[in-house]
Amino acid sequence: MHQNGVVVLDNGGGLIKAGHGGERDPSAVIPNCVHRPLSSKKLVTPSPTEPMDLTSAAVRRPIDRGYLINPDLQREIWAHLFTQVLRVNPAQSSLLLTEPLFTLPSIQRAADELVFEDFNFAALYVAHSPSLAHLYEASRRPITAQCSLVVDCGFSFTHAVPVFQNFPINYAAKRIDLGGKALTNYLKELVSYRSVNVMDETFLIDDVKEKLCFVSMNVPRDLQTAKKHGKENAFRCTYVLPDGVTHTQGYVKDPEEAKRYLAVGDGYSVQEVAKKMDVDREEVADKLEERKKIDLSKNEFDLTNERFLVPEMIFHPADLGMNQAGLAECIVRAVSSCHPHLHPVLYESIILTGGSMLFPRLADRLERELRPLVPDEYQVKITPQEDPILGVWRGGSVLASSPDFEAMCVTKAEYEELGSARCRKRFF
Repeated sequence: MHQNGVVVLDNGGGLIKAGHGGERDPSAVIPNCVHRPLSSKKLVTPSPTEPMDLTSAAVRRPIDRGYLINPDLQREIWAHLFTQVLRVNPAQSSLLLTEPLFTLPSIQRAADELVFEDFNFAALYVAHSPSLAHLYEASRRPITAQCSLVVDCGFSFTHAVPVFQNFPINYAAKRIDLGGKALTNYLKELVSYRSVNVMDETFLIDDVKEKLCFVSMNVPRDLQTAKKHGKENAFRCTYVLPDGVTHTQGYVKDPEEAKRYLAVGDGYSVQEVAKKMDVDREEVADKLEERKKIDLSKNEFDLTNERFLVPEMIFHPADLGMNQAGLAECIVRAVSSCHPHLHPVLYESIILTGGSMLFPRLADRLERELRPLVPDEYQVKITPQEDPILGVWRGGSVLASSPDFEAMCVTKAEYEELGSARCRKRFF
């Protein structure tokens, strides 16, 4: 058991990333939820080592829309994490905890009570995700002006936050209430309407989204291509549902077929796409004929335009009925809220972090959408993080290993003497 040191905890709405300060990768990445499998009557905390059968599992989450709403459930998940997974002694450890921007004081108080009163940590430091993402990128490559725009698209929401000398500029931060959860729910609705009812299969559709969805560079053209039948359709692919006997997890029937969209060039017309598919036809003909044979022992469904229409919501939330700006406009509004001297620097150092930034081609599409909105004299440079899911945690690990970290923390004695509200003033 680790006796002392710093525990770095990136407490996301979808995943918890937890480990020890100074290490490159977290010791555990687990879903931030408890679930009840169909085969069980009690709620189970996810484990990073044991395989989980999540088919039709009922899920309870302590975080909703990015904010902690169920501290008792969070206590249960953290207790399992600290004792069984990390094996740390909280009384002899410090905790670096991430927290969303604009968290209400009552939620901050509940988090502080969990840390100091339930788990008895020796010290606490609370950081915002954009600051840690910026810090990690600055540690990997010199950001000359110590200034960047962090776009964090996670499970619950998307933030565009200017960061100056490691502090988020709160008055310029912009938020879209759209994240991975909304995209998964939209994909569930599309598949349920067109193929098979998957409204209870959250984890399964998460897997479909991560393996098969991508960002389109030309939506009208791709919609035309997706209407075509058989071999001319570059986007059609099949996902096989688990049967609970031989497969407890779903899988892509033909991974090579799922990558055919990569052959469709950026500037191709519908006719050129059709010709390209003709060239590839001979190579995949056998596989497609094999796929056409319906295997009644397997429950499967096809995806076509859903693959790019779901990530498209990041750029056009209005299509989901949300009265909000798309990602490109959100970035422009965030930059415009800052001092004009910062504008060229921010556009040159846009950092993409968060799990929903993993869609293929997202950075290229974002640059194309941004360019017409940005003055011509400014350069636009977008840097996706090496691993968008772990980028914030790695920033926390860098901060926890710095020599000044202990002095920045609030100790348990200070918390007991001054209370939550006054202690919080030290962090931001």
